[in-house]
Amino acid sequence: MTQETIQSTLEEIRVFEPPKSKALFSSLHDWKLASDAFQKDFEGTWGNLAQQHLTWQKLFTQVLDERNPPFYRWFADGNINLSENCLDRHVNNGLGEQVAIIWEGEPGDVRRITYNELLAEVCLAANGLKSLGIKKGDRVIIYMPMIPEAAIAMLACARIGATHSVVFAAFSAQALHDRIEDTGAKAVITADGGWRRGAIHDLKSCVDVALTQGCNSVEHVLIVKRGHHDTNWQEDRDVDWVDLLKAQADVCEPTIIEAEHPLFILYTSGSTGKPKGIVHSTAGYLLWAHLTMQYSFDFKPESDVFWCTADVGWITGHSYSVYGPLCNGGTTLMYEGVPTYPDAGRIWKICQDHGVTVFYTAPTAIRALIKAGDDYPNAYDLSKLRVLGTVGEPINPEAWMWYHTVIGKERCPIVDTWWQTETGGHMLAPMPFSIPTKPGSATLPLPGIFAGIVDAEGEDVKDGGGLLVLKKPWPSMLRGVWGDEQRFIETYWEKFAHKGYYFAGDGARKDEDGYFWIMGRVDDVLNVSGHRLGTMEVESALVSHHAVAEAAVVGRSDDIKGESVFAFVVLKEPESEGLEAILRAHVSKEIGPIAKPDTIRFADNLPKTRSGKIMRRLLRDIAAGRDINSDISTLEDQSVIAQLQG
Repeated sequence: MTQETIQSTLEEIRVFEPPKSKALFSSLHDWKLASDAFQKDFEGTWGNLAQQHLTWQKLFTQVLDERNPPFYRWFADGNINLSENCLDRHVNNGLGEQVAIIWEGEPGDVRRITYNELLAEVCLAANGLKSLGIKKGDRVIIYMPMIPEAAIAMLACARIGATHSVVFAAFSAQALHDRIEDTGAKAVITADGGWRRGAIHDLKSCVDVALTQGCNSVEHVLIVKRGHHDTNWQEDRDVDWVDLLKAQADVCEPTIIEAEHPLFILYTSGSTGKPKGIVHSTAGYLLWAHLTMQYSFDFKPESDVFWCTADVGWITGHSYSVYGPLCNGGTTLMYEGVPTYPDAGRIWKICQDHGVTVFYTAPTAIRALIKAGDDYPNAYDLSKLRVLGTVGEPINPEAWMWYHTVIGKERCPIVDTWWQTETGGHMLAPMPFSIPTKPGSATLPLPGIFAGIVDAEGEDVKDGGGLLVLKKPWPSMLRGVWGDEQRFIETYWEKFAHKGYYFAGDGARKDEDGYFWIMGRVDDVLNVSGHRLGTMEVESALVSHHAVAEAAVVGRSDDIKGESVFAFVVLKEPESEGLEAILRAHVSKEIGPIAKPDTIRFADNLPKTRSGKIMRRLLRDIAAGRDINSDISTLEDQSVIAQLQG
């Protein structure tokens, strides 16, 4: 039997026209004009945007150096300081009293920090780092809760040219140790703790444990006293953040930084093997973080309050909690704790209290909020919301519809974004006031992005599904894997080296309008009796049933079919008699008999990281009956494993 991709009868036919608004891009024609500019003059258009939107210490003379692919270089002979672009230029342009960061702690404490105040704090921190011997090119680990000092530390590193590597504060001591060792970090910036679910989550003790196992490169540990509880103190190494900053001047001239200088290293966890340290440059990364705030969210810095719920430990927090909003001179909101604490209304109360206008979160969070019920969002005034975004994975159509109707009241466009840690910013996304949307589709490439769907040989696929690739370089692309050039080539470029394509690792398909539909990671595309079936399609079919709150689908080896469909399902209400058969029939009706789950296992929850991502490798192990031997330290609730194992 020849391989083919199943075309689902669940295929989305609902189309939502963008609301009429005075926007940067107000029609599909505007998108086409912006995209066509790159077709006509690729380098010239990027160069013009870089000059128009960024402040340069020394202007570049060459836009793209592609003499040594895939090690592309952008604006390489230019000099630029990211901190200056995010702070000084706004202050110098009279925006010093504009609020840069609104911060709310989980207990309810609030800070509003202006650009004047943020610049002064960053200068104090930058001078503090320099006083400890941190210099341009050194690496600094940031292991912090979601407090303003996390953003201040990132910007202070950028100001002096130290390359930061933020480690998500829920990661284990071992994970922290591995990242310190790999980067050869000279310092660690942390806190005694941070609030999470009504209690202090200790951080300093994790740092201490990590540093007992080597990490000889670390000379200093800086501690912000957020938790105000007793911690071990090593006098020759540990430094109080407040005491350090008190001794500094609040003026620090921005260091001269080359455009290609490594701004940060951010580690991505694979299903197997050592995490990859993704390296991002300064200028190219900043340009795309800046532009995508405008392209994807129609960001209006003078009036918008932007809330990206991602932690700064993830790329989403880097690009859309800190650097993107601040480079535009806008207001970004940071929240310390769990958005559902003390109840599922907290997230909507924050939106109401701070007048959030653009809200960006993950489908996993949306599905959890759906399960909690409509009464929570309906209790709050969400009338200031004007754009809603999703990030992290494809969103199920029914979750999209709930977001659209219950949260957006059918007036807010929904921006479903596809991108990766490696891409630095959005690749596919509907411009909110110009692109008609379809629930579950990331729609079209943003201007300047040349995406395609190809077969195993790299040839364009006209109908059906294939492999998602990026055909041309872009400024915010990863510059490598820290310390491992070969892994960089093998992971992202080797598969289509003859074409020069970047392989994203995702499967996708296009519809008749050219819209992209992400099928999930290639290893999440099942081969059932010779048919290629996206796990996302089966999950969407399950979630479209009124009884299902959430679903995750994996493949299990089958002697006859090759792979069988194994579904894990979270219900909105207790399981009723015969529900498994009903759900199997429902999937058969929505997609076809080939997609019908062979096994459905019900559970109270799915195994998720603290950032909300489902750990599918664990589900694959459970479905196969294998012992769980991999690291589960990032799981939000480790007890769910026992329940899923049955």
